[in-house]
Amino acid sequence: MKKDSVLLVEDDSTLSFIVEDALVREGFEVTTASNGETGLQKFEYSRPDIVVADVMMPRMDGFEMVRQIKLKSPGIPVLFLTARTALADVLHGFEIGANDYIRKPFQIAELVARIKVLLKHAGTSAEDSVIDIAGCRFDFAAQRLTTGDTDRELSHIEAIILDELFHHVNEVVEARTLMYRIWQNDDYNNLNRLHGFIYKIRKYLSTSPLDILNVRGIGYKLAKRN
Repeated sequence: MKKDSVLLVEDDSTLSFIVEDALVREGFEVTTASNGETGLQKFEYSRPDIVVADVMMPRMDGFEMVRQIKLKSPGIPVLFLTARTALADVLHGFEIGANDYIRKPFQIAELVARIKVLLKHAGTSAEDSVIDIAGCRFDFAAQRLTTGDTDRELSHIEAIILDELFHHVNEVVEARTLMYRIWQNDDYNNLNRLHGFIYKIRKYLSTSPLDILNVRGIGYKLAKRN
């Protein structure tokens, strides 16, 4: 049986050794790199099932490395390890395609659990990741939305929002549910950011039979236009 493979890119050699050892004990096959440039090279030949990467690294940071990886393999799950806690950094990571964030210092058990969750979600077949509703085709794995003749590449946050809405068509999806999935909290300060993403997605759907309805004080509903 093929082991799940992890590309671990971390410039702290002690932390890298600890994480690698823990993942190997959990049954993973692990490839390591100490900077973004080397990580990018090792991704090319190891083709891992998931990338776990630090953000601040020499020669090429984690953001740039992941940006380049996502251009070639948009469906690869990515988990960032970082000591940076600024919301702008977290949002930037999700915008370029990160699936999860874990802040240093962290418990190894939590890291392993998050990796397993991401791999389980990524295990969904390409066919299962595509949903067609009223002529609108949404592909979560590829992060693409097709409406009529328009094929649009989505940011990771936009894809998360549509994933929730398309899986709950004609149902109300609470704003807090979306915020927890995107930012792991329902901080009121994130509500305006969420509204901004909803506004952009609503424009993407403007020429389609679908619309996103505001359910005041609760959340949003994807439904056919009247």
